[in-house]
Amino acid sequence: MSEPATINPRIIEALYCEALVLSDEVRNAFTLSGRLDRIERDEDMARVALSSEGLRTTTRMMHAIAWLLNHRAYFTGEINELQLRRHGRLSPDMRRSDPQQTALLTPSTALLVTATRRFYERLLRLDQAWRLTGPQPLSAIETLRERIEGRVAS
Repeated sequence: MSEPATINPRIIEALYCEALVLSDEVRNAFTLSGRLDRIERDEDMARVALSSEGLRTTTRMMHAIAWLLNHRAYFTGEINELQLRRHGRLSPDMRRSDPQQTALLTPSTALLVTATRRFYERLLRLDQAWRLTGPQPLSAIETLRERIEGRVAS
């Protein structure tokens, strides 16, 4: 079995592009203007399902994009590895959905919810593998930068 790929800028950029596409699809699928009116009034459970799964799915993608943006900032030198490890965590809770509510959605919307969950789980696996590697020692340039920033801040 081969070693898993480490996180690098190309992987982050590819995942970021995928996240933007998925987020746009989520926005289109869960745009509620006029959509709730088309659901029959006696289908209150479907209305609740559409609203709550829309919120869950949108939040999941927001967390995914934030994680990817943190990694992009790290690779461009805007934040250091310590900051990334401290503030760039993914919550395992975001991958959850309510199967009973998802069953009330249209098939295409339910597939989109599943796609966002799978995408988020991929990011979780990457994040967990990266965290197992432990912090890497700072390079001489990074050490010097932190010393200078420390003196400027004092």
